[in-house]
Amino acid sequence: MEKDVLKHTLFGIEFKNPVWTASGTFSYGLEVAKLYDLSLLGAIVVKGLSLKPRKGNMPERIVETPAGMLNSIGLQNPGVDYFINETLPKLKKYDTRIFANVFGEDEEEYLAVAERLDRADGVDGLELNVSCPNVKKGGIAFGSDPQVLYDLVYKLKKITKKPLLVKLSPNVTNILDTADACVSANADGLVLINTLLGVAIDVEREKPILSTITGGLSGPAILPIAVRMIWQVYAKYGSKVAIIGVGGISNTQDALQHILAGAVAIQVGTANFYDPYSPLKIIDGLKQHVIKKGYSHYSEMVGKAHKMILKEV
Repeated sequence: MEKDVLKHTLFGIEFKNPVWTASGTFSYGLEVAKLYDLSLLGAIVVKGLSLKPRKGNMPERIVETPAGMLNSIGLQNPGVDYFINETLPKLKKYDTRIFANVFGEDEEEYLAVAERLDRADGVDGLELNVSCPNVKKGGIAFGSDPQVLYDLVYKLKKITKKPLLVKLSPNVTNILDTADACVSANADGLVLINTLLGVAIDVEREKPILSTITGGLSGPAILPIAVRMIWQVYAKYGSKVAIIGVGGISNTQDALQHILAGAVAIQVGTANFYDPYSPLKIIDGLKQHVIKKGYSHYSEMVGKAHKMILKEV
């Protein structure tokens, strides 16, 4: 029987493969279930959940940019209770891992949402959105202030038994400052990176296209930035903290860059919009690459680019 070169255990949980779908780019998964079996995925990170339903921002909310897109959706969602009661039972039918993305406008909301999800059967872990640039209160402050971030993660770890991942903002001076805060507060993993702040202007109307002026830049354009930040965090912590890579991944080569820089798993985001089958292509591509290179398991590549540098010195 051929060994499964992608199956692995993380946070005490077994995953079929290291390919996840990123929050906000895959909705709650059920829409894509019409195209393929969600059980093929390593994990699904659902769209961000707040305590109460949110309508999100006014249009325009999305604009295409060179090698990417800006979005200013505003974290529109039906609320955590609706997700638990209506959406989660349908998702649980699929043999994949479910991570719930959590956000709040203040610390109390984060804690309230996390408490509900911690009790929910079928949710394997939590991913904290502390870096969304579209929210005027809460997110940006938590993601850019190491002390505030430490306090939040520390309190959340006290109330949840499930793995707690923190999705870090790249909109900071030094990514290691916020990474250090999360590691010190005993976060189980770091997700690198969220979107970068950007602005697009309509030159005919001579005004910003997005209703919120700024939006989050994602897509191929941010790949080198994501890889750089993963590299920095892995260089400091190695395997002491699990790194989940996200940002600019469109194909197997992109995913491999994240893994070689230090990511133990990756998330496919913007690529889902124009090729919803991209996660499956990457799963197959990773498997073929492992076999081609003669590795017994993909984990042999995690952070290997660091070792190759040392070999050359």
